[in-house]
Amino acid sequence: MRLSEHRYRTAYRIAGQLLSVGNVHEARIGEVVQVVGPGIIRMEGEILEIFKGNILIQLFGETRGLNSKNIEIIFTDTVRQVPLAKDVLGRKFNGSFEPLDDLPMFIASEWRPARGYPINPVARLRPEEFIETGISAIDGLNTLVKGQKLPIFSCAGLPAKELVAQVLQNARLRESSKSFAVVFVALGLTFHEYSFYLDALENIESEFVAIINMADDPVMERLMAPRFALTVAEYLAFDHNMDILVLITDMTNYCDALREISNARKELPGRRGYPGYMYSDLASLYERAGRIRGSDGSITMIPVITMPEDDITHPIPDLTGYITEGQIVLSRELHQPGVFPPIDVLPSLSRLMQKGIGSGRTREDHRELANQLYRNYAKGRELKKLEAIVGRDGMAESDQHLLDFAAVFENEFIHQAEEPRSIYKTLDIGLKILEKFNLMPDSSKKDPVKE
Repeated sequence: MRLSEHRYRTAYRIAGQLLSVGNVHEARIGEVVQVVGPGIIRMEGEILEIFKGNILIQLFGETRGLNSKNIEIIFTDTVRQVPLAKDVLGRKFNGSFEPLDDLPMFIASEWRPARGYPINPVARLRPEEFIETGISAIDGLNTLVKGQKLPIFSCAGLPAKELVAQVLQNARLRESSKSFAVVFVALGLTFHEYSFYLDALENIESEFVAIINMADDPVMERLMAPRFALTVAEYLAFDHNMDILVLITDMTNYCDALREISNARKELPGRRGYPGYMYSDLASLYERAGRIRGSDGSITMIPVITMPEDDITHPIPDLTGYITEGQIVLSRELHQPGVFPPIDVLPSLSRLMQKGIGSGRTREDHRELANQLYRNYAKGRELKKLEAIVGRDGMAESDQHLLDFAAVFENEFIHQAEEPRSIYKTLDIGLKILEKFNLMPDSSKKDPVKE
């Protein structure tokens, strides 16, 4: 700890939101600095790079009008920290963790570094217990499990924000007395999207914390907002034994901000111009989700990724897929005829689904129902290609049967314009469709368990 704060007037370069300072004798990566200049009360920044006596600082505010010759830089000897208290629930904040709801800042019980650390693999507990989202294509076939990281891969123009709003409003733990809350992070929002999500938050049933970064906010806020959110989630989950669902939209905006900072620093670019360390940077966020020994709380994460050019091999979804445990994929093919949510169940996957379903969690016949629905729908989708070549009349009767099944499955199971469905209703609908087409094995034909 330094005996006093250090002040310098040795800034020599301002490029965008990057400030270079020379002849600095003592500093550390991640340290918060304050910049004071004519007409500026105080602007914060963070140290990104140290090379000999030269320091590179990322500023959090607008740099227009700043002059490197008449500003003072104050080194505070502290890293970026988050105020924490149970009173954070029900509040909305901006990307710098300042209140957006016209209420005074709560009194913090403690402060913690925003950057945090991934969960130690040795301390991890296996994800388990089903989280109900109210969406049949997720609950029935790609079940979300407590402690899991399950991203949503979308494309430009698809209703990803409407899907996020449904999950935000309807996600819950079934038959549990434990406290559940949603931490919602929105990155790079337009005013139209901001208005949409504010309306969604008005109708949320669970407790929540919202951290919202707008498109015209400083780019560094876009990188810090998820870290603020995860620090809050860790506090609620592991200090207060709550089950927390973290919803982040849109991680593409986060990665673009990461690329912008990297380019400003003149770093050697990697794939598609993104920095080579993007994988480890994403992992430092995603791996903060999970369950740990000695705590009854959990953090479950749903990041949303808009795939540039609809390319699932793009670095952002590609690297995300390596770190997380599955993916929910939205489809233009389903969106065009009006199916909502347009979730393509064939490329979608929840690798931990088996840990959260079955007797005592959802229903005993859940696994067999999901297998039968997936198997027959996959056959029906494949036959659509044949139908385009030979026509329906040129196909065998059994093939026409599967084509009809695929159409009914999309219109009655995946599509759900009505209120959210419980897991029991989802399974009953799937069972009804299989029985209608006589596709359920005899051993699995049983009366559905009622809610």
